[in-house]
Amino acid sequence: MIEHELLFLGLLREGPKHGYDIKIKIREILSIFAGIDLKSVYYPLRILEKRGLVTKRKIKSGRRPERIVYCLTPEGSARFEELLSESFLNFKRPQFSLDLSLYFLNYVRPQTAKRRLRARMLLLKRLLRSLHQAVNASRKEKPLTLTYILEHDLQMVETELKFLENLVRNF
Repeated sequence: MIEHELLFLGLLREGPKHGYDIKIKIREILSIFAGIDLKSVYYPLRILEKRGLVTKRKIKSGRRPERIVYCLTPEGSARFEELLSESFLNFKRPQFSLDLSLYFLNYVRPQTAKRRLRARMLLLKRLLRSLHQAVNASRKEKPLTLTYILEHDLQMVETELKFLENLVRNF
């Protein structure tokens, strides 16, 4: 829940948001690199509200129906700063979907394993092309925070590709 808490508080740190706006931002932007897929944003928002970290208020704009907008409280802002500070020093091991497959690699015929690993390498090469394009496009935008994330992801994918090339060569 710590990652979710940081995510929600951080999004509200940008400014008040409707629950649907939060869900869209998570789905379209943050799920790409944060690996977060939420079914509902309203349950975590209720928990944050009960803890006094966010408030909600109803607003009406023009002819549109009344909407509930969530805002960060001073306590929520302080909690966000605390979580963000801790996050920089968190060295939780990243989890890669490949790791589990590698553990059980001896149960797969060598030809099949090489074929599957090469298929993964092709996917990683496509991902690298997309990441390079995204990095180049994001460098034109301010702030550069998305660029930093994409560059980090790019280096991780390049590293996995090098590892797989070596593994297939020596398998």
